[in-house]
Amino acid sequence: MTDQYAVIGNPIGHTKSPLIHGLFAESCGQQIEYTAIEGSTSDFAGDVARFKAKGGLGMNITAPFKLQAFELATQPSERARLARAANAFKFEGDAVLAENFDGAGLLRDIEHNLGQPLAGRRVLLLGAGGAVRGALLPFLGAGPARLVLANRDMAKARVLESEVNDPRLLLSTYEDLVGQSFDLVINATSASLTGELPPVPESVFANAALAYELAYGKGLTPFLQVAKKAGVNTLADGVGMLVEQAAEAFEWWRGVRPQTGPVIKRLTVPLV
Repeated sequence: MTDQYAVIGNPIGHTKSPLIHGLFAESCGQQIEYTAIEGSTSDFAGDVARFKAKGGLGMNITAPFKLQAFELATQPSERARLARAANAFKFEGDAVLAENFDGAGLLRDIEHNLGQPLAGRRVLLLGAGGAVRGALLPFLGAGPARLVLANRDMAKARVLESEVNDPRLLLSTYEDLVGQSFDLVINATSASLTGELPPVPESVFANAALAYELAYGKGLTPFLQVAKKAGVNTLADGVGMLVEQAAEAFEWWRGVRPQTGPVIKRLTVPLV
């Protein structure tokens, strides 16, 4: 029987993960079968158990299940524990190993693929959901001069601040961002999924070298439109992060690191 892997989320129809892992497997000479599962919002644990019982070896986890995935894990990694969210499982006997590759994938895309190191830079991160949970520690480890987290719900942002407990992490309301500028601005809110603009003032883009949209395949989103109008040189969506975090999971499962460049090129949609 071919080794079984899957991605689980809800909704899941838009996922590129089966294509990505299929391309990885082909390029690395690995024989796997990778499917997509639309998980039940009321029985995520049951869906995982059923896939595991059928011989599944690993899963990627996407919205809205990353926090539940962490709770289900029997052996979460340090990254997953610190983020309190997981985006990948590996099954070994009765054990459910969990990892969080979101932050590593995002950081690698920004620094390696886009050539924008965080060290010594002013970084603004919008949102406080699961992707941000995974990104905070890798971002802080990259040594930015300032890492500012802005979110509508400041109570939720303060929870993250207390869990990370790092004085380099600063919180801000959107209103308090007026007049401030940053080198890198990353939108990790869900606004672009519905064609909306997070309430970020245009001033944050005044000196920005990069505006990064975690949503992918949406073209020039309202967030990226504002950044382009402000003169930001590099605009990017989350396709590179998607591929890079998938590569981390593939290597974790199969012991071989796939090349990501050709897959990113294949999936990239022009930002127009």
